[in-house]
Amino acid sequence: MSAPPLAAIPVHLFTGFLGSGKTTLIRRLIEQKPKEERWAILINEFGQVGIDQAMFEARDDVIVKGLPGGCLCCQLAFVLQATLINLLHRHRPDRVVIEPSGLGHPAGLLDVLRGESFADVLDLRDIVVLLDPARLDDPRAREHETFNDQLALADAVALTMGDRATPEQQEAARRHVETLWPPKKWVAQADHGELPLALLLASGRHRKEAARRGSGGHDALRDAARQVVFLDGFAEAKPQPGEPRQERGTALGYDTLSWRWSPQDVFDLDRLTRVLDRLPSRMRVKGVLHTDAGWKLYNRGEGAASLATCAWRQDSRLELIAETGLMPPAEETLAALQACRLQGRGSDEQR
Repeated sequence: MSAPPLAAIPVHLFTGFLGSGKTTLIRRLIEQKPKEERWAILINEFGQVGIDQAMFEARDDVIVKGLPGGCLCCQLAFVLQATLINLLHRHRPDRVVIEPSGLGHPAGLLDVLRGESFADVLDLRDIVVLLDPARLDDPRAREHETFNDQLALADAVALTMGDRATPEQQEAARRHVETLWPPKKWVAQADHGELPLALLLASGRHRKEAARRGSGGHDALRDAARQVVFLDGFAEAKPQPGEPRQERGTALGYDTLSWRWSPQDVFDLDRLTRVLDRLPSRMRVKGVLHTDAGWKLYNRGEGAASLATCAWRQDSRLELIAETGLMPPAEETLAALQACRLQGRGSDEQR
């Protein structure tokens, strides 16, 4: 007997600028997932390697697919369409959650989700934008086209990073949201990524009156991507011990610098964190690394860093994202990182 046709699968889109806590929020939502549902999670990262997908533990009822190497809304729009079609037919999820890059513009992604390939198949629910209140004090973010368009196109707002914002900043953020048009359906506090799943399950459809606002930079990248075939060779090729693979990228006013190491390369955690902490404070730094203290997830945004244990074991990965012109020399940075490696340690040490 053939499977029933796919129809009206709820799709939840979480947008938000770099470091706003999207992956953490999605992980918290998965903890509340109804047992009878299967979810598909699509995570897009602007950098060249997938770090955020390493934050999710493998399980049968949650399928996580990472799409690194550019913006889902423009550079990877055609890759997204093919990936999503394959994922829907192969896994038949009950719900789809999409996390675009922090630099992703929602308009291009909406074009894909509303295209004829997904007519009657996907049911786009309220778009939720994550807002770190402290960002509004930063002119670089406040005046950024994508930052403002993410807020304008969203149906609802989740205020994150409450532990880093003063009461005055949080109140200013709420007042700012109140000035946006069309009015948001709701504004919720989501400290540490805690957001009630009921808000999503009861959500309505995305409001089309939030008119499409295109972005010249994203539109140009999407047009250029029509002529490009993306190959995931960087992610597939396994680095040899002591010989990390390096990749660079640049778009939308930001540069990325990425490395992958063999799982046999083990880092001295204390030395490594000192090197990472010395990187410019305005730089976004993410990594999953095999250390003498076990496998660790390093995450730094807006100068605040965190370190956590993770279940990832495939390889060590590090991603640097900085505004164009602020990236330190790749050779010097790699040399400092390589000096943190311990010699003679193997991948069998899964502590």
